[in-house]
Amino acid sequence: MALDEQTLINLEVLQNSRTGRVEGSLLGVIDLTKTPMGSRLIRKWLSQPRLELPELLKRQEAVAWAVEETMVRASLIALFSKMSDIERLINRIGSGVALPREVVTLRRSLETMPSLVSSLENARVPSWLQIGLKPFPDIAALVAGAIFDEPSSNPGDGNVIKPKFSEELDSLRSASKDATQFLANLERAEQENTGIKSLKVGYNKVFGYYIEVSNANLPQVPPEYIRKQTLVGGERFITPELKEYEALILNAKERIEELEVSLFKQVCRQIAGESEHILALATAIARLDVIAGLAAAAVRHNFVRPELDEGLRIEIKDGRHPVVEQSLGGGVFIPNDTELDNNEAQIVILTGPNMAGKSTYLKQVALIVLLAQTGSFVPAGKAHIGLVDRIFTRIGAREDLASGQSTFMVEMVETANILNNATPRSLLVLDEIGRGTSTYDGLSIARAVAEYIHNNARTNAKTLFATHYHEMVELAAYLPKVRNYNVAVSENKGEVVFLRKIVPGGADKSYGIHVAQMAGLPRGVVHRAHEVLVDLEAKGNNKSGPGAKNRRPAPTTLQISLFGEKSPVLEELENLQVDSLTPLEALNKLYELQNKARGQ
Repeated sequence: MALDEQTLINLEVLQNSRTGRVEGSLLGVIDLTKTPMGSRLIRKWLSQPRLELPELLKRQEAVAWAVEETMVRASLIALFSKMSDIERLINRIGSGVALPREVVTLRRSLETMPSLVSSLENARVPSWLQIGLKPFPDIAALVAGAIFDEPSSNPGDGNVIKPKFSEELDSLRSASKDATQFLANLERAEQENTGIKSLKVGYNKVFGYYIEVSNANLPQVPPEYIRKQTLVGGERFITPELKEYEALILNAKERIEELEVSLFKQVCRQIAGESEHILALATAIARLDVIAGLAAAAVRHNFVRPELDEGLRIEIKDGRHPVVEQSLGGGVFIPNDTELDNNEAQIVILTGPNMAGKSTYLKQVALIVLLAQTGSFVPAGKAHIGLVDRIFTRIGAREDLASGQSTFMVEMVETANILNNATPRSLLVLDEIGRGTSTYDGLSIARAVAEYIHNNARTNAKTLFATHYHEMVELAAYLPKVRNYNVAVSENKGEVVFLRKIVPGGADKSYGIHVAQMAGLPRGVVHRAHEVLVDLEAKGNNKSGPGAKNRRPAPTTLQISLFGEKSPVLEELENLQVDSLTPLEALNKLYELQNKARGQ
């Protein structure tokens, strides 16, 4: 399923729209994976729901298995917690840019595989979850024998390759160690031989190793000392023996660096030889991690397995919004039912006050369908989902100043996209269509959009349509597949309580002033708003009366006929069902009418 960016934002699938963080989003609730590979895969599943029923049933069976196998699931989650990003690590190793510590990290992840495979032996795990799931003991043993558990950052530093892995490297290290020990003892031996207690043996990168003697002790310098450098306070000397050991140490160090780098690359090449199979392992771990995570979420949040088919009906019993429910705490969220059917209850017109929960209800239905089409269990008492090909949403007010689009223009562009691309298998979530313009314009657009969705055979999508235009409830009188629902409210002596329950019928109030009072508007503003409302309602009632709904304002200007007496072409044009034509049929019809007009 292709979910456009705006739908992902409106439904807060991957991140909270207010904070931009994962917390407070669907992903934040449903993602209980433990590995980086699993985290990436669940994100992909949520943003790209599937359309194939067999694939979804396969995922459902796997989640159901993980729900039932409590001990196995707990064991898997514990093992996944010890695993690093195998996919990223093997790609870095294959590219030749991995650090020694990353190779050790891969080894530690591979060392958990025997326990993981063992935990699944008698667990009746679905066969497709086991594809690619195998240990790599040879690779783990290779790394364990070659590289220190806590290696230095760069090969060549002398603390990457373990002893006994390379005889040549061990020999060089031994020779270098002996020479270093000789130099450590040389200073004390030369002090005793010369009687110069202040004699020092040192090293710098320019002159190498040297024996330093102060000016006061120069008469005691033995004749075999060779002057190397003159200082302000003394002289530096070398001896043939010192030069020999210097060459041995420096050559050994350089060779150790070269050999260690070469051996590390050799180990990486051997690991990279298995990269294809290790990547398959990473994919298998990701799948299993996601299934275990979805099962854990289902148990934790009391989700149920939905019934899926390729029909045109969506029926949800006691549905809940997965994110809002968690933010409110257990037992607080009020569940609601949903019935949508292309043949009977295609469009639900949902009216009710501000802050009563209309938007939450709309989003929860869309999220339940989305979760069902990832293979997940869903937050409901019971659910029957006929697979949808797209989920379209038009929610909220926003502007696009960079492209010069006002809030209303953005709303209309998004609505146009929905009407032009929706199909009978789509699910439309429309919240307050037409609210960005004047009341009459907005109501006219909202009504026309609902009629178009109902009557156009190419669109004809299941639709949840929330609106503050109470006049929209009249659609149910002449559109057979429209159903009216509203959010129940309890009102007693001016006190309003939102019951959060979706019930049949249309609402006749918005309670906007009550919401304004809840928001903290000054009392004087609230009282004045009540007075203005009473006045406006009185004027509206005076204008109403018998036949008022059927009266239309007289036109302010006369429309002059362009054709004079009505022609057959004009009559045919007026009777043409434009909405039912394909673009090609419309073009052909236009040519046909043009030719008829020319022939008159």
